[in-house]
Amino acid sequence: MRLSDEERLRRAVTFDQIADLYDQGRREPPGWLFDAIFAESQINARTAHVLEIGCGTGKSTLPVARRGARVLALVMGANLAYVAQRNLADFPNVEVRCTRFEDWKSLPQFDLVLAITAWHWLDPAVRFQRAAAALKQRGILAFTETEHVFPPGFDPFFEKVQDSYEAIGIGRLRWPPPAIEVIPDSRAEIAQSGLFDDVRVLRRVWTEEFTADEHVALMRTASDHRQIEPAKREWLFSEMKRLIEARPGGRVVKHNLTMLHIARRLRRLRSNRPFGSLAELHRPAGVGSTLR
Repeated sequence: MRLSDEERLRRAVTFDQIADLYDQGRREPPGWLFDAIFAESQINARTAHVLEIGCGTGKSTLPVARRGARVLALVMGANLAYVAQRNLADFPNVEVRCTRFEDWKSLPQFDLVLAITAWHWLDPAVRFQRAAAALKQRGILAFTETEHVFPPGFDPFFEKVQDSYEAIGIGRLRWPPPAIEVIPDSRAEIAQSGLFDDVRVLRRVWTEEFTADEHVALMRTASDHRQIEPAKREWLFSEMKRLIEARPGGRVVKHNLTMLHIARRLRRLRSNRPFGSLAELHRPAGVGSTLR
């Protein structure tokens, strides 16, 4: 997802405005993803100190907390933070803090910096530097990018529903969509930061099934759909529900491509970006210069 800074910030704040809808409509990420994160990084989850960026309502925090890790979860928005604290109340090893990652300052104390479907919301000018500054020597950065994809045999609902998008003036998806194998990952961007090595990208296509109500609940939380004029948005959702409920079984199957990026922080930090000393990221608030 490539957005302007203005659009990225405008869309990111919509999640806090619908915190309860977000909690109801979103699912926990699949368990295999967290198994892969800890296996590939060779980090013991039971002893790990994890910084999670963009925890939302805690859907991606819960699988980490259940594995025994100590987690500091950052989230932008008081409403999201409140719901996350409620959902994570049974885990004394988890702290939820309401702050933008770009504004938060850390010592290099974490074994793992983790962002599940949140990395693209961060300021690309500083996100790698700030992640590196929060990690111990040779600590791990892990983040995911997930795309809706259309492999052979994809559910035809997603092509049919384009008529409804076109009816409200949004237009159709570019069709045919790009092949899965040409969807780019962020390996080159990690290397360009000059802060990490041992970069690996794991790509996996997986499916999830939704009833009509579940699919509409999910789409109510999509940031681009929150920008649609309310009357048009509600008509679109009613059409989605009608199309799904008219199908045998009343369900829809969505294919996702998840790209898990794992990289190890260099022993000695350096940066290819002309942006000042990384030591500045470790200064307490109010001391010396700041980035933003």
